[in-house]
This record gives sequence, structure tokens and C-alpha cells, in this order.
Amino acid sequence: MTNPNHTQSIRNGIFLAPFHPTDEDPTLAIERDLELVSFLDSIGYAEAWIGEHHSAGFEIIASPELFIAAAAERSKRIKLGTGVVSLPYHNPLMVANRMLQLDHQTRGRVMLGIGPGLLPSDAGMLGIEVATQRPRMNEALEVILRLFRGEVVDHESDWFTLRGARCQLRPYSDPYPEVAVASTVTPNSAVLAGTHDLGMLCVAATTVAGYDVLKTNWQIANDTAAEQGRAMDRSRLRLVGPVHIAETRQQAMDNVGFGFAEWAGYFRTVNPASPPELSADDPVSAMVESGMAVVGTPDDAIQQLERLWERTGGFGCFLQLAHNWADWENTKRSYELFARRVTPVFNGANRDRIASLDAYAADSQALINQALSATMNTIAENSSRIEKAMKGAK
Repeated sequence: MTNPNHTQSIRNGIFLAPFHPTDEDPTLAIERDLELVSFLDSIGYAEAWIGEHHSAGFEIIASPELFIAAAAERSKRIKLGTGVVSLPYHNPLMVANRMLQLDHQTRGRVMLGIGPGLLPSDAGMLGIEVATQRPRMNEALEVILRLFRGEVVDHESDWFTLRGARCQLRPYSDPYPEVAVASTVTPNSAVLAGTHDLGMLCVAATTVAGYDVLKTNWQIANDTAAEQGRAMDRSRLRLVGPVHIAETRQQAMDNVGFGFAEWAGYFRTVNPASPPELSADDPVSAMVESGMAVVGTPDDAIQQLERLWERTGGFGCFLQLAHNWADWENTKRSYELFARRVTPVFNGANRDRIASLDAYAADSQALINQALSATMNTIAENSSRIEKAMKGAK
């Protein structure tokens, strides 16, 4: 397979909601999530984004900040993001302070992902009208960015009040931790990203609806940034999609039989806009055929990334949706295969190695003849010594 003509490398990452079936011990499930981040750090993954949820039983991390604090102690290089903090659920001063503390504790490895909140049941428990969530997210974001910049903020809202609010800590990162906004189908997040110079987390990039608007939303972000006299940075465009790979397609299909049904059942239950593929007679095959998921080989994953690259014109990071479709060992094997076989091909990491081998192969016979000739000449030059040594050995 040929390497695409890219202008930048693609980073590996995961988007960890997480998804854990309700028949599994939650303590061990969280521990395994921490082990996963440590494992990914050891094989060179660049990013892990951790979700915030408060209901429905499957996505059991309520505080991505607490998880990140623990994961940072078990890792060295991987960057850790909130995927995402639901801003309408929190006073923005508290969000800013927690993130700046993590910025110091991680020595600049933390990223702030933001969103309006996904599960209506979360908002309902807090007495928040779903229709207010996006406006509240926008309002909170502006305050958080002001606080990150060291401003003193007075702000009166119908859901929070700040008087002379300021952060005690200056950011460890320059100028402050990276901020990215979750983007699905609507253009709201693209406008925010362009207005405030944010990254974009395209969490539905491989669904039919999400894929269709990738180019449009990225253009909206660029147009909005241009109005501010800036340009968007493609390295901060992140696409999320489910992947499980193995040595063969059949092996990958067999592997996902472990946990796919529970994941699909949960998704159909909590998401009224659940992809139609999940209601098919064979939902795994339907998702693969639509492009929503990769369940196959490293070559299949490469084709997915090429498809997404062509659609967007380039992006910075591909985040595999952490789904636990396979058991623990096959899950780790999939992530490792992606790192070993997919990313190097797509990034051209082996381009010079291949060129070196090809150059040698083109002249191999002449070079081998030279080596053989040099060997025979050396033997001939030392024939008397060899003969004497052979007699002495008898």
C-alpha cells in the first residue's frame, strides 16, 4: 500500500468513555482502564481522552480529572485529556482551577476537552433543561479562557455568579493547557473552535452523519477563525472512530463476539439517534460496510485513515474509541497492531528503511560478488598460514 502525501504525521490516541457492562466488577473495570493508559503510554500512543458521565451505568467515570491524576502517575509521555468535561454541570472557576492544578501535576500533559453534556439523564438529575446546555457551555467556556489568561472575572449569570474571581496558579503550559471542543453533527462546536482558537474532537467522525459534515464543519471553523485574523491548526483536529484489528478479518470478527452485543445494547438504549447499523441483523458487518467501524486487519485500518484524510484534507490525531468489544488480551493486541503496522505505514516512518533496502537490492548481485571476491582474495593471501594451521591441527 502506498503512503499518502501528508503534510504532517498522525498521532495515535484513544477516546475512553469508558464502556463497561453492568455484569462486570466496577472496581476492576476502572483499574483496567488505568492499566490500558499505562500500556498505551509504553507503546507510544500520544493521547488519551477520558469521559464524564453520571448515569446509565455503563460509562462509570464521573470525574475525568480524578482519573487523569491517577493515570499521570502511571505514565511518562502520553497526554491526558478530559473527554469531555460537561461545562453546564460545573462552576467555571472550579473547572479552571482543577485543570490548572492538573497542568502542574502532569507537567503540562493535561488537555481540557469540553462539551455540553451527552446523557439527558445526567442533566435531568441536576435539574438542567437540555435546551440550555449548549448556551451554558458557550458561556462557561468564555469565562474559563479568561481565567486561564489570568484575568479577574466578574460575571452574573442565571446559573452561576463570579465576583472578583481569579485563579491562584499560573498555567504550567504556555500559554495554558490545550482546549478542544467536542463536535458531532451541528456547526456549534466549529464556530466555537474558530472563535476561540480551540481544537476539535469529532466524536462521530466515522458515523454516516458525522462523516458527511466533517469537511463542512472544518470549513466553518476555518471561516470563523479567518474572521478573527487567525487560521485553524489541523494538528488539533481529532477524529474518533471504533477499531478492532487482528492478523485476519475472521480473527477480528471472532474477537469482538466477546463484548459487542452488550455495547450495542447500551448504545441503542441511551441514544435515540443510535446509528441504524446497530439494528441490523448483523450489526458488526453493517457498521464495517458503512465505514462506521473497522473490524479487520491493519490494512483495513489504514484504508479507514486514508478515507478520513481525503474527506478532511488532513487531521492531527486519530482516536480509537475504547469499547471493550474484545477480551483484555485481544484488546491490547489490537492497539499494539495499530501502533506497529498502521501508523508507520500512514506516516511513512519506514520510508527511508525501504529506500535503503531497495537501493541495496538493486545492486545486490554486484555487491555480493565484490564481497565474495574480497573473501577469496583474503583466503588466497593467507593460504600458507591456512595450510600450516591445518597441518598443526592434525
